[in-house]
Amino acid sequence: MTATENSTVARSAARVMNRSALTRRLVARLRSNEAVIGGIGNTNFDLWASGQRPQNFYMLGSMGLAIPIALGVAIAQPGRQVVALEGDGSLLMQLGALGTVATRAQKNLLIVVWDNGVYQITGSQKTLTSGTVDLVAIARGAGLRQSAWAADEAHFDALVESGLAGDEPAFIAVRTDDAKPAGVTERDPAKIRQRFMEGIAA
Repeated sequence: MTATENSTVARSAARVMNRSALTRRLVARLRSNEAVIGGIGNTNFDLWASGQRPQNFYMLGSMGLAIPIALGVAIAQPGRQVVALEGDGSLLMQLGALGTVATRAQKNLLIVVWDNGVYQITGSQKTLTSGTVDLVAIARGAGLRQSAWAADEAHFDALVESGLAGDEPAFIAVRTDDAKPAGVTERDPAKIRQRFMEGIAA
């Protein structure tokens, strides 16, 4: 399956994959100075475990702000590719951000949402995506035309490549399992901020 076939992939047809493994696959595909914003909890734990790049920013306790922060970086540095990694629960708290992303139309922004249908880090309470809510349908409704469910690992890779090379913001949703993260981020906000500022310094 190619990235151009993304409109045919329904959520129910998407394979359930491992978030940690896909995070490593994504990071391995980065070429140099792309900024990556990891949402709270397991999303940034896996990003941390994939290698502590100075261009990575690890969210601590600010649920739902990975996409707004990534959009801000993309606007401030339009020559830099920016990737937002977010969980389904966090995105559900900030759905309005998708409309803002679509309106701004920053072509250097890629959003990846891990959807396991639960608030895993707080006890695996169900999120709305465990029922009727389809995040790709919401993203498209907000105006993000390049939005798709990743059917499998190869399709995920193709969507990432297409998103990083595209001429409009891209949105990838991935059904994931409830496996534990590969590690735990060092919880030093000042250090995380300083390292990221140095990593994306013009």
